[in-house]
Amino acid sequence: MLGSLLLTVIETLGSLLTGVLLARFIMQWQRVSFRNPIGQFVVATTDWLVLPLRRFIPGLGGLDLASLLPAWVVQVLVVFAMLGLMGRIGAANPFGLLAVMWGVGLLETLKVALYLLMGVVLMSAILSWVNPYAPMAGVINALAEPFLRPFRRIIPLIGGVDLSPIAFFLLLQVALSALSMGKLMLVGVA
Repeated sequence: MLGSLLLTVIETLGSLLTGVLLARFIMQWQRVSFRNPIGQFVVATTDWLVLPLRRFIPGLGGLDLASLLPAWVVQVLVVFAMLGLMGRIGAANPFGLLAVMWGVGLLETLKVALYLLMGVVLMSAILSWVNPYAPMAGVINALAEPFLRPFRRIIPLIGGVDLSPIAFFLLLQVALSALSMGKLMLVGVA
């Protein structure tokens, strides 16, 4: 019981840190300004980790790997804690355990990224209905637009309503299911 509670706390904190690191990565990738409350929050909560890593981890084609790689490492550490609390570390093959930890960590990082995208697209849809001129609407729309654009090309407006977020959510749900199955397969190997 205590182990389950501790694992929940570790997973939650790890997912939050990973989410903020991924938000920084996506904002830089999409060239979204950090001169807004969301950007300032992201920078303030990740500078302590990203700035020192930039000395050792260069960018790659405009991608900020100093934000992306620590997000993955955080999830690997969460997986290590999960396997430790499940009692699977002592009896496991060390090389197999490392492969499982890095593999599941990657799947968990992708899962957090998909949840982040779901949140951004949901906020974009709500703001478009409620207050399209809200101060945060520009940032949220700039983050959501590249992911919704392919769906908007295929799905026409119906009665003035954009159904592309629904199609995007459906695709994300399929991807989340595939990630869950992959995680179960990898954890079963450990």
